[in-house]
Amino acid sequence: MPRILLAEDDNDMRRFLAKALENAGHDVISFDNGKSAYERLQEEPFSLLLTDIVMPEMDGIELARRATQLDPDLKVMFITGFAAVALNPESDAPKDAKVLSKPFHLKDLVQEVERMLAA
Repeated sequence: MPRILLAEDDNDMRRFLAKALENAGHDVISFDNGKSAYERLQEEPFSLLLTDIVMPEMDGIELARRATQLDPDLKVMFITGFAAVALNPESDAPKDAKVLSKPFHLKDLVQEVERMLAA
């Protein structure tokens, strides 16, 4: 079963997203900051990194950059209220990362995740 690593510093949003993905049958491990998420990524492989961009300690772009250095096959999806930030070519974000802008419907998130995992 594909495993999803979720990094989102907003507690309500994190619980909400994890629950939606678990209800859709996914195995989700979630963290409230990029640093903890990265430490977990160093311990075991995941199929998809789903991360907020703006977070304390290590932002989502830095997390994604380091994570894809560890595992070039890791798929990355950013969730953000600041889509322009993620899409900035100088941001150093992984090139094939997907960006989902807040607000979004949970069904859209689940569909995007499933599309990425199937690719």
